[in-house]
Amino acid sequence: MPSYEIAEIDGVLSRYRSVAVVGASNDPERASYLVAHFLKGHGYRVIPVNPNARDVMGATCYPDLVSIPEQVQVVNIFRRPQDVPAIVEQAIAKRAKVIWMQLGIVNEEAAARAREAGLTVVMDRCMKRELKRYLGLAQRLKLAGPLSA
Repeated sequence: MPSYEIAEIDGVLSRYRSVAVVGASNDPERASYLVAHFLKGHGYRVIPVNPNARDVMGATCYPDLVSIPEQVQVVNIFRRPQDVPAIVEQAIAKRAKVIWMQLGIVNEEAAARAREAGLTVVMDRCMKRELKRYLGLAQRLKLAGPLSA
């Protein structure tokens, strides 16, 4: 991954704290649960989205993005690539800032549409892994202390 993409990912992780998890699950063995749980444990507001669930991890679960009664900053997608375009359209309507397609999810056309609408796009990356990397980097920088000239 080019360094500018790493910087963009780090910017997303540091700037935005509200994450709608599309495809959220209550099954602790599912990737969507593990990622949502990790994000929640690190101070992110996790908003589950799944039309087949009433709540996930004790939080109200919404059937789609447009049903969420508050601002959504990051839309973290755990759905098949062919489902992504409709989710992107909802994210645009919701005025989200970021589309994040989880590891293994790639839809170039949906990514282009999101970028055209002004959203940042992260594709084929795990938000949990990226947050772990980012937190490790932040810790290393903190331990290194201020830079001297």
